Amino acid sequence: MDIKKILSYADHTQLAQTATWEDIKRLIDEAAEAKTASVCIPASYVKRAKEYAGDRVAICTVIGFPNGYSTKEVKVFETEDAVKNGADEIDMVININELKNKNYDYVLEEMKEIKKACGDKILKVIIETALLTEEEKIKMCELVSESGAEFIKTSTGFASGGATFEDVKLFADHVADHVEIKAAGGISSLDDAQKFIDLGATRLGTSRLINLAKEAEK
Repeated sequence: MDIKKILSYADHTQLAQTATWEDIKRLIDEAAEAKTASVCIPASYVKRAKEYAGDRVAICTVIGFPNGYSTKEVKVFETEDAVKNGADEIDMVININELKNKNYDYVLEEMKEIKKACGDKILKVIIETALLTEEEKIKMCELVSESGAEFIKTSTGFASGGATFEDVKLFADHVADHVEIKAAGGISSLDDAQKFIDLGATRLGTSRLINLAKEAEK
């Protein structure tokens, strides 16, 4: 197991409603030292975080979070605002209501419009696997593959469940070759992180991996 490689796949995350600016600065410093892929933080902190982090670590934020049922127009505005404030990566939550309604054109168009608002910034699409049927997960693999987004992501971490090995394998079996996979929510060990990578994940959304790596080094 290559711990440094595992950390390089991590989006070091702090999305708690109670997160203070001191928490965010500490997150950035930890991520920069560990050389994680990014920090994932609330949108209200993006501008300050970008100024504080400089080019030490990429800044990721969340859109339509965590429920996904904001209107398409609101999500596009959120995305434009986040990019203007310095976000390097955007993790959006799909409109799960419209997926359940089988309104696939709406779901696809929303992703396309948000990707347009991202410009050259990375877009990750959170489909909240714990709330979906297998048929819906497979359909989302198809829609994300068509949308122009760079990643499909399992979970917000705020629903009834997080990433599972089965869902990451399902993604790997059904997304197009150009779509990468982010496993997020409930990753509780380095062994689990490694297994997600082995199954095809190239990003890991987690608040725990840096502390787990420190404990392993001891």
